[in-house]
Amino acid sequence: MTQLAQLQYISRYENVSSEKADGVHYTPRDLADFVASQIAKSLPVGNSGRALRILDPAMGDGELLLSLIRQLAAQGIRDLEVYGFDTDREAIHLASTRLTNEFPGIHLNFKNEDFLLHVLSHHSHGPCGDLFKPRQTQTYDLVISNPPYVRTQVLGAQQAQTLSRQFNLAGRVDLYYGFILAIADVLSENGIAGIIVSNRFMTTKAGTSVRSAIPKHFDILHVWDLGDTKLFEAAVLPAVILAQKRDEKRAAPEPQFTSIYSSDSTGNATQAADVIGALQAQGPVLLKDGRSFSVQHGILEHGGADGSVWRIATKQSEDWLAQVEKRTWKVFSDIGKIRVGVKTTADKVFIRGDWATLPENIRPETELLRPLITHHQACQIKASTPKRPLQILYPHRVVDGQRVAIDIARYPKAANYLAEHRQVLEGRKYVIEAGRNWYEIWVPQDPDAWAKPKVVFRDISEHPTFWMDLEGGVVNGDCYWLMAADPSQNDALWLALAVGNSTFIEKFYDHKFNNKLYAGRRRFITQYVEKFPLPDPTLANSKEIIRLVKKAYTLLPSPEAHTIQGELDRLVWQSFGLAAEEITR
Repeated sequence: MTQLAQLQYISRYENVSSEKADGVHYTPRDLADFVASQIAKSLPVGNSGRALRILDPAMGDGELLLSLIRQLAAQGIRDLEVYGFDTDREAIHLASTRLTNEFPGIHLNFKNEDFLLHVLSHHSHGPCGDLFKPRQTQTYDLVISNPPYVRTQVLGAQQAQTLSRQFNLAGRVDLYYGFILAIADVLSENGIAGIIVSNRFMTTKAGTSVRSAIPKHFDILHVWDLGDTKLFEAAVLPAVILAQKRDEKRAAPEPQFTSIYSSDSTGNATQAADVIGALQAQGPVLLKDGRSFSVQHGILEHGGADGSVWRIATKQSEDWLAQVEKRTWKVFSDIGKIRVGVKTTADKVFIRGDWATLPENIRPETELLRPLITHHQACQIKASTPKRPLQILYPHRVVDGQRVAIDIARYPKAANYLAEHRQVLEGRKYVIEAGRNWYEIWVPQDPDAWAKPKVVFRDISEHPTFWMDLEGGVVNGDCYWLMAADPSQNDALWLALAVGNSTFIEKFYDHKFNNKLYAGRRRFITQYVEKFPLPDPTLANSKEIIRLVKKAYTLLPSPEAHTIQGELDRLVWQSFGLAAEEITR
């Protein structure tokens, strides 16, 4: 990394810390104590008779180091060298004061420096740098860390690209991805690391490259997905990774996985004082503060270096998924490609509910205005009728099989309207730089596809919400949609509609992906929904499902339609050879 690039990187990192609390979330003591205790329990036997070197690469106020030193002291281990990095000079001073007050005479080595730059500067082999080559820097026996969570959008494209290049990551990156891999590089042989991270990387497409890299450099000992326990004030769903430096000569242990998420099931619940105490339980847990959670223990299924979604695997879940696999004909992505809706990046210009009230000379031509489908209309099977229907000014069409922008000169009223907003539209530099016309929508999708039957669904919801659109609406970017690539498979699209709305798919989601947000909400995004299973549509049971879901569509909203929905749910479970189960969050 050049000196200039380093200066730009440091400046950006410090600005992020001061301008916005995206990532600077100091660790609560109970969580710090938990991570420290897990590291102490996993100490390798013997350390060559020298002082034990411990490190926090983003030390903040020193809470994690204090917890770890206390745990080691309780085991009679006091010969320590303590190292820490932070870009905040005041935080370093506070940490130094706290540690020396509690442990007088302790050997502290704190640096007001960016840990990532420190590692890269000692491992640079060429213009881009190269980690995981022979070390030229200090190594550490124990690492405890709560690295900053700063996503690509905040970090900036240039800095994100630098991180990706230096740490061999692909796609969107978070700053903590770099910390995880840098920690692996500075761990000594048999070294142990306890790292608090956002749980997002375990299941998102953006986390694929870091998921793939971790097993190459660590033996994962245990992962705790702390879900929606709100251990941080910020909207971060944390996880803890306990790992050991990878040694090819040593058989990799079977990694353990524990998850805890809020639940509305309190039957036969174990009592616990707090979230950390609840981690020792299994099943429903009721805390003293009245909150209820579900705790699961199993094996971490991480797919090795292939970057698969990390999930909990138990005998029960594996047997359940095996049964589903036996009855699976195809998955949703076999019907057609799942797409996100349109993204204008100038919604106030392109999307309105009052086009008819505009003056005649700037009221866009009717053929350019299309009904817009948004998550506000979301209902199972059939969308609700919005109180204020929105329309989108859609300046795209298909010519000879190719999507093109309209010739704006042929639509003088639309041209007048867009001209009034030209400054805003031309402000979207990325549109111009991509060789597009200033009045285009950024992500318009296929103009010909809108008229065809399509299943639409919203991204985040507690229960699945899939509905059929037969009205030719344009799907907004707050929803996803699926159209049959082959029109002869439209019945399979109706089958997907029934499966997508079933309680069966909630159970499948929880077994297969186990990715929930606050209050039990699930994320129905492409990488999950494309793997949803479908039974064989030629079977009698499937044909009945297709018939009933079409009937429910025509009858909604009505009591009869809701009765049919209950029957559909039962039939979907039956299609996969399973009895319906009660679904709790």
